[in-house]
Amino acid sequence: MSKQQPRIVFLDAATYGDVSLQRFADLWECTIHQVTRPHETIQRLAGHSVTVTNKVVLDRAALSSPEAKDLKLIAVAATGTDIIDREEAAKRGVRVCNVPGYATQSVAQFTMALILELATRAARYGDAVKAGEWQKSPVFSLLTYPTVELSGKKLGIVGYGNIGRYVAGMARGFGMEIIVAARPGVNGPTPKDRVPLKQLLREADVISLHCPLTPETRNLINRQSLSLMKPTAFLINTARGALVDEEALIEALREKKIAAAALDAISKEPPSADHPIICAAKELDNLIVTPHTAWSAREARQRLLNEAEENIRSYLNGRSRNLVA
Repeated sequence: MSKQQPRIVFLDAATYGDVSLQRFADLWECTIHQVTRPHETIQRLAGHSVTVTNKVVLDRAALSSPEAKDLKLIAVAATGTDIIDREEAAKRGVRVCNVPGYATQSVAQFTMALILELATRAARYGDAVKAGEWQKSPVFSLLTYPTVELSGKKLGIVGYGNIGRYVAGMARGFGMEIIVAARPGVNGPTPKDRVPLKQLLREADVISLHCPLTPETRNLINRQSLSLMKPTAFLINTARGALVDEEALIEALREKKIAAAALDAISKEPPSADHPIICAAKELDNLIVTPHTAWSAREARQRLLNEAEENIRSYLNGRSRNLVA
C-alpha cells in the first residue's frame, strides 16, 4: 500500500459504546460516524482507504461504486464477515480482516446466564417481588415459576469453536454433561467425539447454538429439528438469528413442544415493533429475548478495538493479520 497517510472511516462507532477511539485518531486521519444508514454508506466511503465496520453492510453496490475507488482494506470489527461481499471485494483488490475470539468470555458467560435464567427464573422472581406477589404469599416462599437443577442435565452444543468450548467448561462446573454435534453440512463419518445433530436434538436437555451462519446452518432449528427435542428442553441462541426458523420456534413454544427458549440474536436487528419474535416475547412466558448484547462486556469491546487497531497497523506495514479475503 502507498506510504501516503491512510484515511480511515468508522461507519458505526456507536456499536463500541463507551470505548474510546482516540488511539485511532492519534495514529491516523479518521472520520468517525456514530451510525451509518444504508443510503449513507456509499458516500461515506469516498476518499477513504480503510473502513471499519461492525454491522454496516458493504455489498456489491457499495464496493463497486466510484466512491469506493480508494478503498484498500475493510476492517470488520467483529468475527462474522457475512456483511461483506467478499467476492466483490476480492475482485476490486480490497482486503478484508476480522477479529476472531475477542468476545469468547463475554458470550460464554451470557450464554450461561440465559441457561441459568431459564433454569432458575431468578429475574422473574425478582419481578414478582417488585409486583408485591411475595408480600401477599400465605407461606414464606413463592413457587410460581417451576425451576430445575442443571446438575446431571445434558448440554448439547452446536458449534464447538472457542465460544462453544468455553461454554462447555463453564457448564461442567454446574455438573452438566456435554455432548457436541458434528458440524452441520459436512459429509463423511461422524468424529468419535461428536454425535449426529439429530441424536443431540433428541438427547439434550439444553441446546446452545454457537455455529456461524452458512447456507448449511440457515434455519438449522426448524419444525423438524424442534420436533425431535424433548418437551422439557431449553434452546439458547447467542449466535446468529437466522439459525432459527422463528415462526417454527414460536409455534413450538406456544404449543409447549419444548419448554423454553432464550434468544440474543434474531432475524432483523434492531427489530421493528411488530417483529414476530418481539410480539411473541410479550405474549409467552417461556421465551426470553435480549438485544444482541452477549458480546458486549466492556472488556470484550476494548479487546475488539485493540485487535482492529492491530489489524490495520499490520496491513499498513505490509503484514498479513486476520485476513479473510
